Amino acid sequence: MTEPEVLTGHKAIARFLGLTPRQVSWHDEQGNMPTFRIGRTVCARKTKLLQWLDELEEQAKAKKKEG
Repeated sequence: MTEPEVLTGHKAIARFLGLTPRQVSWHDEQGNMPTFRIGRTVCARKTKLLQWLDELEEQAKAKKKEG
């Protein structure tokens, strides 16, 4: 059986990213993280989270080159 593509809840997303649930909640509230809701449950696709991390990494690299 394969793991689901969609993570449900701050805890599951946090485990996947290596963050705390509170950090995930903050990023979700700020609109920084690619999340969506099913009812009142926050959800995220693993592939979208990985793309988001790649984008953050590229932004950090670009800032480093500028500085």
